Amino acid sequence: MTALIRYQAALLVRSQRWLAPVLLYLAFLAVGIRSGQPVLDSLGYTAAGTLPVTAWLVRVCVTQEPPAARTVVAAAAGGQPRAHLAALLTALGGAGLLGTAATAVVLAISDPASTDHSVRVPLPPAAAAGILATACCVLLGAAAGALCGRPLLHGRGWSIAATALAALLALVTAGSPAKYAVTDLVTGSLTGRVHAPVLPLLGAGAVTAAVFTLVCRLTSVRG
Repeated sequence: MTALIRYQAALLVRSQRWLAPVLLYLAFLAVGIRSGQPVLDSLGYTAAGTLPVTAWLVRVCVTQEPPAARTVVAAAAGGQPRAHLAALLTALGGAGLLGTAATAVVLAISDPASTDHSVRVPLPPAAAAGILATACCVLLGAAAGALCGRPLLHGRGWSIAATALAALLALVTAGSPAKYAVTDLVTGSLTGRVHAPVLPLLGAGAVTAAVFTLVCRLTSVRG
């Protein structure tokens, strides 16, 4: 699996198809993040942006190989499911690194205070909560991208539209772990209290694991 992930990562880097989602995320941060803003609000904004970016990266990774190359890789890897899982994990890891780097920058430039700047917010718990919220959004973004790409949806137009819709719903739908994680940060900023989104992260992990299992099994049937 390590060799497969390295192969997928090399393909992704050389294809430069990662530039569009990464630049979109950087533009999203440039618009909404300013130095001196309340740290928890900024962390919530940063985490929310990773969800659609992760979904986009997943779609890039599962479609970047030509069909012939995909067949050869699957034969060498011991089956389509392992090869497909490597593509999903590559996108997940890349998005996780991007989100972690963005979180670190936000922690460095934000004001460790509540929304009205009257209550000080301890940075270590805020950092932990930001990382957990980002991980939650990355996981759900990966699940959304996996459900809306190959092998379930092969048409490019339908896949793109479904990915965008799924990412939006994962952020705004009641009961979504991503919404809970981001809301915990934003509401905590009002009082200066840090709420670590542990339960939302566990829920996101369970959802993503189930989705990855489903789509990897379906690659043997639908390709």
